[in-house]
Amino acid sequence: MSAVASEWFSTWFDSPYYHRLYQHRDHAEARAFLGRLLTHLHPKPGARLLDLACGKGRHSRYLSEQHYDVTGVDLSAQSIAYARQFAHEHLHFHVHDMRDAMPYGPFDLVLNLFTSFGYFAEEAENVVALRNAAAALRPGGKLVVDFLNTDRAIRELVAHETQTVDGIEFRLYRHFQHDFIVKEIRFEDEQGQEQCFEERVRALTQERFEEYFALAGLRLAETLGDYHLGPFDPATSPRMIFVLKK
Repeated sequence: MSAVASEWFSTWFDSPYYHRLYQHRDHAEARAFLGRLLTHLHPKPGARLLDLACGKGRHSRYLSEQHYDVTGVDLSAQSIAYARQFAHEHLHFHVHDMRDAMPYGPFDLVLNLFTSFGYFAEEAENVVALRNAAAALRPGGKLVVDFLNTDRAIRELVAHETQTVDGIEFRLYRHFQHDFIVKEIRFEDEQGQEQCFEERVRALTQERFEEYFALAGLRLAETLGDYHLGPFDPATSPRMIFVLKK
């Protein structure tokens, strides 16, 4: 199954404005989180890692620097084209839809980080994606799914804000609609044309994830609640970070 144009992520993630809007993300925090996660999970030196939904490969590159054999896959052809300039013998990038069977592997560790899940219109596709990730793991391998704490996110949803980046005023509108947290991104491009993109993430609860994991044949080992790997608290944790075993 290939992504069709009507799927929001197939256009927005390939837009230069996506990368412009989010260019100020805290990459130092992300690297620190990855470092803690590797210490916590302690994959062996040279272990095979899959960065599932790797974007432009920034985190795949960091993982490779830690002496692992890393494969990064992403739906965005433009992101993978950019990432491939950094590829080498132990760092590979491929265009891949996580709803399709993984032709790479087996892996010791699969990482799906920074809310790169729950984008699909059909809920069954989430289970398909997890089954494919599980199939790409060697027996005894681990999968990490890092997702927002949906209950807290909905409770603290900021309905409207404006961010000006590189002279472009991005107007952001957020709401909860039909089981999805939706963010509309509106702005005028350099030609003065009004642009509108959308991000839609299914509001998956801890209980729903656990149902998915059971259907995918994965065992939940632990649930962490933040990028410092604190325990998950449904009321206060900013993240739901699931560590699963095959």
